[in-house]
Amino acid sequence: MWKTSRREISLDVPLVMGILNVTPDSFSDGGRYADINAALKRADEMIAEGADVIDIGGESTRPGSKRVSADDEISRVVPVIEAISKRLDVPVSIDTSKSAVANAAVDAGAEIINDISGLRFDEAIAEVAARHKTGLVLMHSRGEFETMHSQPPVEDIITEVEKDLRRSISAAAAAGVAGEQIALDIGLGFGKTLDQNLKLIAQLDRLVKEFPGFPILVGASRKSFLGKLLGKDDPKERLSGSLASAAIAVWNGAKILRVHDVAATVDAVKIVTQTKLRS
Repeated sequence: MWKTSRREISLDVPLVMGILNVTPDSFSDGGRYADINAALKRADEMIAEGADVIDIGGESTRPGSKRVSADDEISRVVPVIEAISKRLDVPVSIDTSKSAVANAAVDAGAEIINDISGLRFDEAIAEVAARHKTGLVLMHSRGEFETMHSQPPVEDIITEVEKDLRRSISAAAAAGVAGEQIALDIGLGFGKTLDQNLKLIAQLDRLVKEFPGFPILVGASRKSFLGKLLGKDDPKERLSGSLASAAIAVWNGAKILRVHDVAATVDAVKIVTQTKLRS
């Protein structure tokens, strides 16, 4: 079970977390859902497609993106979170690395906080999670916001990810976050080479064994390393790579997939889980 402020979510079958970016500049769908009606329509679609969680982001983390103020981020996400929470019985996650945004989002109805910095940018996010007993996703990344995607690669990516996730868990625990609230994200695409991204997926079972009790989240959906490997410049043309990555990740123990293409991923997860039962 993964505990949030509103429920316990079963992990018997891997969860599909649908991405809903209410930003003007996200790498794949920037501007498409900035309007609240468009965002609500997309949330309805993802639920119908089988999404278990809706992850709402108000600040793009694509390479070259610039930070926005907490007030601007709040103005983007809070109306959407309020509308979805009132209309749909689905866990809502806020994708942010600012404690002020996290707090406002939780007050609006979010029950999971998804922090790409793993508490490096703003440790007070852990205090928000502890106070409200929300779910908390801790992601591996390196560098500051502006340099996350331009860090020189480390020699041993598995050891690096393991070390940093342990730091994040310790910081969360020190703030009073319970272990059952925490999920871990390996941070594909953030300061990692093509080879390192593939290695993290291929050897995900090593990290699963290192962190028993913590569900591992994988977010490969439409990312640039898939585009490089497949020769696909348009993120929307990377579905095949996204599904292959998701399938391998689930086979190797991933419990949460963060994706743009919900329906196709739900189908892929069904095939993998049913096949694995017979292995």
